[in-house]
Amino acid sequence: MVDQIVFTAEEISQLLPHRYPFALVDRIIEYCPGEKAVGIKNVTIGEPYFQGHIPNRPIMPGVLIVEAMAQVGGIVLIQLPQVPEGSFFAFAGLDKVRFRRPVVPGDRLVMTMELLSLKSNRFAKIKGRALVDDQLAAEGEMLFSLMD
Repeated sequence: MVDQIVFTAEEISQLLPHRYPFALVDRIIEYCPGEKAVGIKNVTIGEPYFQGHIPNRPIMPGVLIVEAMAQVGGIVLIQLPQVPEGSFFAFAGLDKVRFRRPVVPGDRLVMTMELLSLKSNRFAKIKGRALVDDQLAAEGEMLFSLMD
């Protein structure tokens, strides 16, 4: 099966402010405006964090898995019609986050992020899941606050 590319890395960089080494989404393969996005992170041995996490057993840090998931969620949030152009959603909190399996070099992280709620057009809650080879790697809910 070949994934349909909805947003390339270049298009993602036009939507989100993150840059190397913190641009953690390689492509968006599914996008439903105002509802959800599915993004891909191809994890390679060349990632800068593998030098020190963990020597002789490289594991993607959980906080970076969550950050990658949040960036996919940002694709949903930043394109909501009621969000002013040039705005940015920042983390406001995490709930029910769990890590189920390690993410290692060679893995393909597939992250599905769904908008649960948007309050006062400023505060959002998104539910997400990250899979590797159809196995759950991480899941949780993320809270975001609109930064003007």
